[in-house]
Amino acid sequence: DKAAALPNGMAREEFEEYQRQLLEEKIERDKVFAQRKAERATVRMHLRDKYHLAQDERDDAQVHVAGGAVELPQDLAAMVHSEKEEEDGSAGAFAFLAKLQEVELPALRDRALGGVDQVKEKCALM
Repeated sequence: DKAAALPNGMAREEFEEYQRQLLEEKIERDKVFAQRKAERATVRMHLRDKYHLAQDERDDAQVHVAGGAVELPQDLAAMVHSEKEEEDGSAGAFAFLAKLQEVELPALRDRALGGVDQVKEKCALM
């Protein structure tokens, strides 16, 4: 009767070993999943800190569940820091306006009209 309850004619010891392995694999997957969730929460926390946004308590809880100190993987850390460097590297709208003053509008206009003339020569429909 008990042998009929076990799948595929497994012996009781084999079935218990199989169940134990499944449980160990599930625990390992859960640990990896919790670590990844904590890494994502850490990235969100860094970005919120960088842009002076309000922190979310759920992110703190996810980091705490994963064991507290979570290190960002190099690729995620690079993403956070590269955005910071891009922001710091350009002075924003003021830098754009300063560069715009350096543009020679007559030369730009002549160049654009020359390009239109070249297209007209190549295209019979224009």
